[in-house]
Amino acid sequence: MADTLSAQEKIALIHENLQEILKPEIIEDVIIKQTRPLVIYWGTATTGRPHCGYFVPMIKLAHFLRAGCKVKILLADIHGFLDNLKAPIELVKFRAEYYKFVITSLLKAVNVPIGGLEFVLGSSYQLSAEYTMDLFRLSSVVTEHDAKKAGAEVVKQVANATLSGLIYPLMQALDEEHLGVDAQFGGVDQRKIFALAAEQLPKINYKERAHLMNPMVPGLAGGKMSSSDPDSKIDLLDTPEAVKKKLKKAYAVPKEVEGNGIVSFVEYVLLPVSALKSGKGRFLVERREGEGEPLVYEDIETLKEDYKADRLTPQLLKSGVTNALLALLMPLQADFHASQEWQAIEKKAYPPPETKKKEKKVKDKGSKHPGAAKGVEAQPDGHVEGKRKDQVNLGSDAEAAMEKLDIKTNGA
Repeated sequence: MADTLSAQEKIALIHENLQEILKPEIIEDVIIKQTRPLVIYWGTATTGRPHCGYFVPMIKLAHFLRAGCKVKILLADIHGFLDNLKAPIELVKFRAEYYKFVITSLLKAVNVPIGGLEFVLGSSYQLSAEYTMDLFRLSSVVTEHDAKKAGAEVVKQVANATLSGLIYPLMQALDEEHLGVDAQFGGVDQRKIFALAAEQLPKINYKERAHLMNPMVPGLAGGKMSSSDPDSKIDLLDTPEAVKKKLKKAYAVPKEVEGNGIVSFVEYVLLPVSALKSGKGRFLVERREGEGEPLVYEDIETLKEDYKADRLTPQLLKSGVTNALLALLMPLQADFHASQEWQAIEKKAYPPPETKKKEKKVKDKGSKHPGAAKGVEAQPDGHVEGKRKDQVNLGSDAEAAMEKLDIKTNGA
């Protein structure tokens, strides 16, 4: 498809649905003046399980590939470790492999050829002497204040934070140079890191890159979609029953489109996916018999107007999204179930938590002589043993026992 697009059409496709672009003239220079493919990278820290929110960047990666760009996906295993130990170092390798399976299948699911796609493992070059020296050089010009500010919206913020949170944004900036790209792509939450890269890389004699930012899509609970919050996201391998249950509980205030994760999912995933598959965006909402014909939307503005007017109710919207999402997940889940290698990696990357079985306490019914003092134990034949047996031993016959207990007989 890229061969049939003009330079302006390629640029328009690259810009589509982005919230912000820093230094767009760099993109134009590469495509129009240098007449070569734009080289762009998107990085993802290999931490929690990828969820349906990953469809949002996948749509843009699909646009980049359609526009003839060379796309590098950084599986940022070291970053995942640095971000407050989100991914234990023992698991990051397996999680990087899991992410590769997921991303490849996601792109296939939206009908995108992946010939221009390259996966790069962060640790394959970030542990080199050259990269380490560049990290030292960059750390000599970036202040602690600027590094902390840059990572504020990306790195997990905790009291008494470790130095790893300051190294994270510096490495993300350096990745632009070491991956040899013209531009970096990410969510708008990455803006401060992008600004740091643009400002600081030239100080160590590396060129400034363009930065492309997606809007942040609200999660199902209304806030940011997060791997660590199970109620805010749908796992890519969730069963149909789990998907239906989560969407039924999803945050969707009637007549309100701002902060509505369901409406945003249609805007940034379902309509663009439909356009990638058939050339034109289309979202269908079936209605019950007697309620009228199905509602068909080819643009998000009409859908938003109907939602505000309550013609498209939250229940109808959720039903339509559920059907469309299940259809979208079906090929990915089929790939997973058909691949023993992917299934094996999934178990290694996200091992189920160990459940400790409660040990049954064996009740000690007691083996001591009734009323016995401590330090003695009754034996099967009735006699007692132990350091204090003399205190409880009544003797071998009745007369001795009576004498021991100081019992006087009638004849006494």
